[in-house]
Amino acid sequence: MLITGASSGIGRATAELALRRGWTVFGTSRAPERMSEAARLPGVTYVPLDQGDPDGVRRCAERVGPVDVLVNNAGQSLGGPLEDVPDEAVRRLFEVDVLGPVQLTKALLPGMRARGGGRIIFIGSLMADFPVPFQGGYAAAKGALRGFVTALRTEVAPFGITAALVQPGYYRSEINDRREWHTVPGSPYAQRMHQVRAAVTAAHQHAGDPREVAEAVLRLTTTARPPLVTAVGSGGPALRLARRFVPDRVLERLVARRYGITGSDRPQTFVPTPDISEGVQP
Repeated sequence: MLITGASSGIGRATAELALRRGWTVFGTSRAPERMSEAARLPGVTYVPLDQGDPDGVRRCAERVGPVDVLVNNAGQSLGGPLEDVPDEAVRRLFEVDVLGPVQLTKALLPGMRARGGGRIIFIGSLMADFPVPFQGGYAAAKGALRGFVTALRTEVAPFGITAALVQPGYYRSEINDRREWHTVPGSPYAQRMHQVRAAVTAAHQHAGDPREVAEAVLRLTTTARPPLVTAVGSGGPALRLARRFVPDRVLERLVARRYGITGSDRPQTFVPTPDISEGVQP
């Protein structure tokens, strides 16, 4: 089993549980040589991996070799108004959260086909279904990941390979400490963004135990017919059910209220009209 981002949070909890269940575990970290002894799990073989580096992804796959289970867990987050976030930050986010896991999956699929089967589990986010204002880049990346997983399931099914997605809510990890929040001096979005940032930070301070997500991942490795999406924590199953029946506008207001930015600060929507006086055709 190969688990990316196995040095902390969900990845570490998954590696620890997998060891107890008898798996041989490879775990990735950006710099295993700099990991403290306390961070290392005895029994895990640590491999360097920066998912934003295509050559590094290739070297990781070559070093690990064929595996029966790949857990694409590693990723990063990003916050800020769309208008203020630098293009390079969005590009880097997609390289790490989407293109890196896809490239690693592609590199390991031939070995799975040769062995007659395998499991590929992606760690997504509930934010793919419920995007949070000022975290649109992260929500979009996790939504893109879901699209890849959904298509991949049918592509690889004839070879005995199953792809599945776990969408956690808030769980204890270092992702909030490492999240980059972008704004610019005098930004008209600054006050509302800081409200969202405070709400996200508070949610992480009271987040769940990542071992719950690890349990869900390990169940997917042995379930005969794993579902496409497994929602864990933060009322995920109920929220996904509501997503099917509650109108988008209602969900939009509920999410905004959850993060403290709804109410009188929402002006009326401007409706443009064609300038027919200048002969512009609609």
